[in-house]
Amino acid sequence: MITTTPVHIPASPVKITYDDAILTLGSCFADNIGRRLRTNLFLVDANPFGVLYNPLSVKQSLLTLLSDKRFTARDLFAHQSLWHSFAHSSLFSDTTPDRCLGRINNRLQQSRERLPHTRFILITWGTAQVYRHNASGLVVANCHKLAARDFTRRRLGTDEIAAEYRPLLDTLRGRLPGVRVIFTVSPIRHWKDGAHENNLSKATLLLAVDALQREYDFVEYFPAYELLLDELRDYRYYAEDMLHPSEMAVDYIWERFADCYFAPETRRQMKEIAQLVADRAHRPLHPESDAFRQFAARTEERQAELERKYPFLRGRLNGRE
Repeated sequence: MITTTPVHIPASPVKITYDDAILTLGSCFADNIGRRLRTNLFLVDANPFGVLYNPLSVKQSLLTLLSDKRFTARDLFAHQSLWHSFAHSSLFSDTTPDRCLGRINNRLQQSRERLPHTRFILITWGTAQVYRHNASGLVVANCHKLAARDFTRRRLGTDEIAAEYRPLLDTLRGRLPGVRVIFTVSPIRHWKDGAHENNLSKATLLLAVDALQREYDFVEYFPAYELLLDELRDYRYYAEDMLHPSEMAVDYIWERFADCYFAPETRRQMKEIAQLVADRAHRPLHPESDAFRQFAARTEERQAELERKYPFLRGRLNGRE
């Protein structure tokens, strides 16, 4: 009995290895994949501006990374006892402008230092809806709970998104000649827009990705949206809000991503590293017991063995990379 409709995903001709630097940008799905890459000790820089939902904000974040811009107090505003940036998620908001700017610029500098070595950029678009701040004219990454009347909302068009991204992709190809850009459309539904508007928005994003993929040989598409909506078409794969994927669904999509982008040798390395990471994270009920001392000694021996086998682990296990 067939109980699902499998989504066929051709293996990517270019594989991600432990030597490759990866940048993820975009919606919560970019965070989910970024977290799993980090857990498996890949060189990943996940969402340096926080969660971003619309294509224009993702584009602006990349342009900022490629520039020498530093954020100043002129880029901030105060609301509900906090200072915010329209270019960032609330993750960077703080009680004083100096603290807010410190968070923003420190993170920006870290990402800029990594960018020249980046081999893969994973971009996840969540919605084609954008909010333009009426007073400043800015398309914002986050409204930070300002009143709806402060913004003008509209849906981007397919051709508009593609036109916005062509100069960006040309710039990326010039600055990072070997880069691969992997687009995904977030399977998380924006239900506040209504079912029909959500579907129009997702369709717009899918068509825009398709247009760009046809034009650029270093652009790929990974069908996270189709995996959840078509292959995992059951509410057991959703969180309690019935909109976000459950951990089980994210794990499944991660496995399909790994099948597509990791060579067999990388998968073998991942398996060894994942066991070591799990052993190091183990917190015993009785840390003074002989059994745990023996376990800890075996874990140290295993770590030393893997560090000799994979020298890149030395820095990553200690959070230095």
